[in-house]
Amino acid sequence: MPLPDQPRVLITGGAGGLGLALAAAYLDRGARVLVADLAPTRPDGVPGDAKYVTLDVRNDADWARARDWVDGEWGGLDLLVNNAGLASGGRIDHDNIDDWQRMFDVNLFGVARGCRTFAPVFKAQRSGHILNIASAAGLIHGPGMSSYNAAKAGVVALSETLGFELSPWGIGVAVACPSFFRTNLHAGFVGADTAMQAAAVALIDRSPLSAEEVASAIVAGLDAGEQVIVPDELARATVAMKKTDPQAYAARSHALGQRLAGRSTAEVSS
Repeated sequence: MPLPDQPRVLITGGAGGLGLALAAAYLDRGARVLVADLAPTRPDGVPGDAKYVTLDVRNDADWARARDWVDGEWGGLDLLVNNAGLASGGRIDHDNIDDWQRMFDVNLFGVARGCRTFAPVFKAQRSGHILNIASAAGLIHGPGMSSYNAAKAGVVALSETLGFELSPWGIGVAVACPSFFRTNLHAGFVGADTAMQAAAVALIDRSPLSAEEVASAIVAGLDAGEQVIVPDELARATVAMKKTDPQAYAARSHALGQRLAGRSTAEVSS
């Protein structure tokens, strides 16, 4: 079922990066947008036509307040975008369990909390959409990114599960899996492996894709009814390689692992 002409949209992590680009894209289409982010007061970059609410996706009380705002101001919701996330990269013996816990609290459990909060709203309406922002790392699992890959793969699995579970109520669920693009995600990098952080930042900074381009492709994929949206060519090519030529995919991944093996922390990003 397509979105209505003027959908009511809630976007977590919407004050910057991809979330802000998605907010702008939906505002341009005439949507009513509620941006949710960590700042206690409305950040300067949030578009004037958007509403703002403070929301830590790890906090059930914050989610309840967001739901109450939606109920009171709009009387319902058409699209929940679970976008808030943290960047991470680290070899298994460099990252600690606290890093893993923080990564899962935001990138997976934050998504689950959002889905749990608004599933009853959508069921009561017998309509609604959930768009979970995962990553190409949820579909392809290169070395040196264990916690991030595992959390994003969890988001993909959760999205597929809910797509089947919620369809009897007319609720659509999609997951977006972009590769690297220019954004501020690395500013909140989680993990003790500073060399992997440097390598990830370099890939982000060198990407030819902007957050706005990725947001536009994700919106188009949701419009087209795609359940797994792979919005850029690099991600599509790598996913295709894994499916159609698994030996080449494995060889490339082993080669990346070999580059990491036996190197010091400082050498990984060289």
